[in-house]
Amino acid sequence: MLDLKRQYGPLHRELMDALEHVIETQQFILGEPVAAFESGASAQLGVAHAIGCSSGTDALWLALASVGIGPGDGVLTSPFSFFASVSAILRAGATPVLADIEPTTFNLDPVAAEKVLKSSRGAGVKAILPVHLYGQCADWSAFGRLGNEFGAKLVEDAAQAWGAAWQGTKAGGLGNAAAFSFYPTKNLSAAGDAGMVTTNSDEVGARLRMLRQHGMRRRYYHDEVGWNARLDGFQGAILSVKLKYIEGWNQARRAVAMNYHALFRAAGLAEAGPYPVHGIVLPHEVAGSTHVWHQYVIRSSRREELREFLTAQRIGSEIYYPVPLHMQEALRSLGYCEGDFPEAERAAREVLALPIFPELREDEQETVVAAIAEFLNTAS
Repeated sequence: MLDLKRQYGPLHRELMDALEHVIETQQFILGEPVAAFESGASAQLGVAHAIGCSSGTDALWLALASVGIGPGDGVLTSPFSFFASVSAILRAGATPVLADIEPTTFNLDPVAAEKVLKSSRGAGVKAILPVHLYGQCADWSAFGRLGNEFGAKLVEDAAQAWGAAWQGTKAGGLGNAAAFSFYPTKNLSAAGDAGMVTTNSDEVGARLRMLRQHGMRRRYYHDEVGWNARLDGFQGAILSVKLKYIEGWNQARRAVAMNYHALFRAAGLAEAGPYPVHGIVLPHEVAGSTHVWHQYVIRSSRREELREFLTAQRIGSEIYYPVPLHMQEALRSLGYCEGDFPEAERAAREVLALPIFPELREDEQETVVAAIAEFLNTAS
């Protein structure tokens, strides 16, 4: 699925120098290495404030808390995402409220979201948390309207979307706040856990810096209960190096995705969708959106068999995500059940992520497509 050695090889000396600088200056927590990354990130995303933190999960909690979300508040989000999208809401003391997804992008459906907001479940919603899934922004034109109409804060779960954009505005600058993850598999990745929250609000930015450091504005003076969610110097240094290359890497991912499109269509395997019948449905990029192809996710009606076949051919694949959040054992208390979100449930049965990373070779893509063609032709 991912070969990080291909990325780290050319950067080895530069990364070692950056890490050595942290050791020499002993700025292990926050400090200049983190500040330099925050400054570069702010400029690249076009946002006023970029605040590094310890993980993407902490970033989600910080983003929600910084805009005033807490006990008694509802937060509307997607049932088709990583667990942290909902667990961060619970950690803030708020109540997750779910709406179904679009079948083509797998992002939160604004039409479904509006229906929920107008229902009894939506009465207490104080924030909307769309997830920019797989590297493509949710429909921000629609969610901007919903936020204004219902008086809800807008928080972006941009964990998978560094460099993505909606109508020219990059993820991270669309909502009241946004959360990023730099988990090692992400487009922009650390060498461990790391995250970031962005905002264009000076007030929210100041609150974020206070909350990530035990609620302190002045050392040992705690204005409220925050958290130890600081970014360490080593990760800041690594991310500063990689920040210089991420735009090129995202362009390379796009080239890989477009080549997959061409190969699948040339092989006659692609179906119009949105649901697969005999072939596969390719991922869709919405007009006005800039996709950064964190994942290349196809749909197949025989997903489990296809994945087993690929594994036997020593071809990596992954399922993001096999169980929708409303059906997770840990989230039974939310009061949802199977059948409540049919699009999310169907996606969970059909999605399959194929290998994609900037250094993936064309012959490797051809091997992937040939294997899927063999599977489908044998099955038919």
